[in-house]
Amino acid sequence: MTVNNTITCEKFLPHPPAAVWKALTDPDLHARWWAAGDVKPVVGHRFTLDMGNFGSQPCEVTEVEEERLLAYRFAEGSLDTTITWTLHPKGNGTRLVLDHSGFDLDSPMGRQAYEGMGKGWPHVLERLATVLDETV
Repeated sequence: MTVNNTITCEKFLPHPPAAVWKALTDPDLHARWWAAGDVKPVVGHRFTLDMGNFGSQPCEVTEVEEERLLAYRFAEGSLDTTITWTLHPKGNGTRLVLDHSGFDLDSPMGRQAYEGMGKGWPHVLERLATVLDETV
């Protein structure tokens, strides 16, 4: 079985880590750039992301370092992947790194999700940048 295949995307955002962190952890802002859900930066917090046509996806926060790292299990019971956001201060902005890991490429659903999300994540990060530009 092939596991732990990872999608990695990076984006420089001309906003301080505090602003990026807020966009990642404030449910109202999160809904504007990706999906509605009661995300909170608290280890063990369980929440659901409304992914529209892809349904509601259960998540659980697994790691938090304030304004530096947020990780959560995504789509528990189906994809069983992990999303990790890492914030790196850079000048007056933030280099944001997204790692979406744990895809089972031997599973048709896992491979389809890997391919689809690999194409989709850059667009999601663009929407995040737009929301930050509008709110900061």
